[in-house]
Amino acid sequence: MTVTDERPTCWFLTGSQALYGEETLRQVEEQSRRIVAMLNDAGELPVDVQWRPVLTDADAIRRACLDATGSDGCVGVLAWMHTFSPAKSWIAGLDALRKPLLHLHTQVNRSLPWDSIDMDFMNLNQAAHGDREFGYLETRMGVRRKTVVGHAGDPAVRSRIGEWMRAALGAAAARSLRMARFGDNMRDVAVTDGDKVEAQIRLGVAVKAYGVNDLVAAVDAAGPDEVDALIGEYAERYDVAPELASGGDRHRSLRDAARIEAGLRAFLGAGGFEAFTTNFEDLGGLRQLPGISVQRLMHDGYGFGAEGDWKTSLLLRILKVMGEGLPGGTSFMEDYTYHLGPGQPKILGAHMLEVCPSIAAGRPSCEIHPLSIGGRDDPVRLVFDAAPGPAIVVGLLDLGDRLRLVCNDIEVVPPDEPLPRLPVARAVWEPAPSLAASAECWLTAGGPHHTVLSSAVSPEALADLAEIIGVELVRIDASTEPGRFRQELRWNDAYYRLFPAGAR
Repeated sequence: MTVTDERPTCWFLTGSQALYGEETLRQVEEQSRRIVAMLNDAGELPVDVQWRPVLTDADAIRRACLDATGSDGCVGVLAWMHTFSPAKSWIAGLDALRKPLLHLHTQVNRSLPWDSIDMDFMNLNQAAHGDREFGYLETRMGVRRKTVVGHAGDPAVRSRIGEWMRAALGAAAARSLRMARFGDNMRDVAVTDGDKVEAQIRLGVAVKAYGVNDLVAAVDAAGPDEVDALIGEYAERYDVAPELASGGDRHRSLRDAARIEAGLRAFLGAGGFEAFTTNFEDLGGLRQLPGISVQRLMHDGYGFGAEGDWKTSLLLRILKVMGEGLPGGTSFMEDYTYHLGPGQPKILGAHMLEVCPSIAAGRPSCEIHPLSIGGRDDPVRLVFDAAPGPAIVVGLLDLGDRLRLVCNDIEVVPPDEPLPRLPVARAVWEPAPSLAASAECWLTAGGPHHTVLSSAVSPEALADLAEIIGVELVRIDASTEPGRFRQELRWNDAYYRLFPAGAR
């Protein structure tokens, strides 16, 4: 599952001007290539940086920005003004650029050659001069971008660039995303609804509605060989309950669950879908609520939202792309109930069946248990506890005039005691700054009950994503105070009334 068939890259654009002469421009090119090599050779970045010819005039700059915008493989642009590049030359180019922009404020030399520095050196190493001119124009034009300052050989600098690259990959995934929605959202629920037209205009996601029996037809078409192959995978990856194993008295239920997975994979693959939703109120001819199939598809990178929640499905797919290759996992989640004491207050999160095993602490078990809603056979599911460690919980909501992301820093912890009568996948976490303050702020922001929990994606990468796609982000962290948080929301409301589409 890739953003594009073309290998993703980020283009590196270097600004200069013809005033310096050909000899200096050859040195500019050589140093620009060295910066790109420093970024790529460390092997830390999620995509390669692709060097592009040095830009010295408005026509070439505009053409480079148009080419970047038109390239499916280019997911973002890094710009560096190696020397003084008069910023008016960049107006048409920046106006045409529709890819995420990172302004890298750097230079080739880490230290000044104090004993030999002369005006030739000064002229050839004046990003401190040129980047300020460029930064003024970006601000004047209202261009959304990330600014990173420091030497390209510094791991901290490359780390910040890498976070932005992951956000750029997520934004690219949204622009090309096709989502299958089986049935509508849960009846009378407000937060899972929303404006799908505005989401396609703003983010690019195309949400397609299908009757659940369209899926049933694909499930019924799954052959016994496909089902057998999936059951073999289950036995290899999970601890399968004896009653579900071959010869067990509930083995047919496992075969039904595997057939649902085979049908889902076939339907999604044929339509080029990378995200989907289900709704327990509309199961058509399905024998059981999709459980293990949804969990495994999420593990493979698909976005998912329960009860027709297409916004959380979209968000999950984006964060899956952003977290690819990183330690940790990313899952659909819901705040279910609280432990208010004794001891540290904490949240128990789950969602009936649909939690991704990428966040599991150990080898999941494959089990079957009754489910009091849905009106179908008992569903098969994977059961596990989430791995402890730092993470974020993120929700996406539609306020009518804009989309808002709400993020809470959390610490996933082991359950205080075993949960022998809760046979679902679950996570327990302590939210920052405290459960009381976190919940107050979350409710004040209108945060949804469906969320995405990620121990792979960082708050910085999420902030970069919000900047790239022009979506409001409010973060609840260790320093958050509810009174100041309410004030931040009021400021945001005023800003978005003045500038409905946000900054450019």
